Formats: sequence, C-alpha cells, structure tokens
Amino acid sequence: MELMTGGELFDTIMEKESYTEREAADTIRPIIDAINYCHSINIIHRDIKPENLLYSSKNPSTRMIKVSDFGLARFISSETLATTTCGTPGYVAPEILEQRPYGKECDYWSIGVVLYILLCGFPPFYEEDNMVLFEKIKHGKYDFPSPLWDSISKDAKDIIRNLLVVDPYRRWNCEELLRHPWILGETCNDKVLKRHA
Repeated sequence: MELMTGGELFDTIMEKESYTEREAADTIRPIIDAINYCHSINIIHRDIKPENLLYSSKNPSTRMIKVSDFGLARFISSETLATTTCGTPGYVAPEILEQRPYGKECDYWSIGVVLYILLCGFPPFYEEDNMVLFEKIKHGKYDFPSPLWDSISKDAKDIIRNLLVVDPYRRWNCEELLRHPWILGETCNDKVLKRHA
C-alpha cells in the first residue's frame, strides 16, 4: 500500500482553527472523484468517514487526500445489490439501517455527512444511544443550527440537502455533484467559517 504520512482528515478537522468553504470544496472534490471511479467499476465503499480519508503528506501545498480502508467494500451489479448491514453509525445510510437491498447511493449519503462536518465541525446526526441515532438517520432528521450555519452559502446547503435524502433514488450521484458550481469552486467563498469541534 502507498505510504500516507499526512494523517486522517478527522485529525485535520479537529486541529484546524479556521476553515473556508473553498477548503471544504477542495477537500470533498477528490473524494467524489475517487468514489466515482470506484462506482464506475461497480465497487461500493460502504464506510466513507473522515478517519478513512488520508492525506499523502503533512505539506499543505503538495498533499493529496485519498480514500482508504476498503475492508467493507464489495462489488455490486444491477442484478445484485448489497444486503449486509455495515458501516459506521453516524455515517451509515438509511436504507442500510432499514435492511433493504442497496447500491452505490449509500456512499453519496456518507459523502453528505462528511461535507456537513467539514463545514461546521460536528455531524448532522449525533446521539449517545445508537438506537435513537438510527431513528434520526432513517427519518433524515437534521438541521442547520444557527449561528454556525448562518454564514454558510445556499449552494453548500443545497448539496447537503440533495445528499442527505432518505430516498436513495432521489439522492444526488457523483455526476450531479461534479457538475455543481460549488463543488467546482465557482460559488464557494473564502470567508472563514464559524466552527464548533
């Protein structure tokens, strides 16, 4: 395996005192690209989270972020969907929790959770009790609490609203994400975001 000396995205989120929308877009774009490639060869990851997103080095000007830990990944096809209940509690898609057959859409949900965390420093779904947490996820119960989300752009919220959609067939896919002007860096701003970690 390639040596990744830059640490986890999780650590970077916790360590950074300030963050901009542009940094969030620049971070999430290569993750979407990587998952798009996996999906093009019919592989779903099933455990996308900041701890599984690694930087190639500590140098901010040369480091790249890469997807790691394919321990839960599997091949799927149009005839054969996944059925195993797996993933990390705060990042798992509703269809997995409901034990329905699922496909690539589960990864888009997890990308939405990661992007939400990048923008504000905390997850959209959090409860100490996993059963309560899973009910929130299954019903898609999250919000954009004030004041932390007040300064975040409509475009950034639009992406999250189209990823954290309970119905997997209405959830945006990689192609839709990679066409969005915010993801392309056209409408994200450089204003420092208020963050709670």
